[in-house]
Amino acid sequence: MLGLLVALLALALAYFALLDGWYLVRVPCAVLRAHLLQPRILDLLADSSYVGRVLPSDLDLLLHMNNARYLREADVARVAHLTRCGILGALRELGAHSVLAASCVRYRRSLRLLEPFEVRTRLLGWDDRAFYLEARFNSLRDGFVCALLRFRQHVLGTSPERVVQHLCKRRVEPPELPEDLLLWIGYNKASSQLLRAENGFEDAVKDQ
Repeated sequence: MLGLLVALLALALAYFALLDGWYLVRVPCAVLRAHLLQPRILDLLADSSYVGRVLPSDLDLLLHMNNARYLREADVARVAHLTRCGILGALRELGAHSVLAASCVRYRRSLRLLEPFEVRTRLLGWDDRAFYLEARFNSLRDGFVCALLRFRQHVLGTSPERVVQHLCKRRVEPPELPEDLLLWIGYNKASSQLLRAENGFEDAVKDQ
C-alpha cells in the first residue's frame, strides 16, 4: 500500500512538473460545466460571466496578478462561453475547429491578492475567416474594468458564416465591428504583410 501511495505521489508530481497540470484540468471542467450545468446562451452577441479570485499562485513580484494570468483566465472563460453559445458544438458537427490567431490586452488597474473578479466574455462579430471576441476583467469590489482583452479566433475547415448559419438555421448578417477593433484588425494585416515580406513569401504569393 505504501508503495502504491509513493507511486501515485510521484505520478502527481511528474504531472504538474512536466505538464501544465491545472490548465489541462480546468479547461475540460469548464467545458463540461458550461455544457451540463449552465444555461445555453441563445443570443450570439450576449455576454457570459466567469468568476474567479486572485490566488497566491497568480501573483508576480509586485504582489498583483501577473500579466500571463489574465490570458489564462480569459482562455478558460472564452472556451466556456463558446460552449454555452453553441459555437464549439457547431464547429464539431461541421468537422471543423478553431485556433487563437491573435490577442491583445489593455491593462488598466492591478488585481490584488484574494480580490474577486469576473471575466465577461462576448462575441463582437465575425468576418470571412474568424470570430472576434472580447473579455473584460471586472473587479467585484467596485466594478472597475481592470483589463480589456480582444481575440481573433480563426476558423479552420469551414467559415464563420457557415458556423452561424448552422447554429441559427438561417443566414445571419454579421454585426458592425467596433472602430477600435477594425484598427486592430488592420494592424494584424499590416504586420502579417511585413513578416511575409521579410521571409520572402510576398513574391511567392504574387506569382501564384
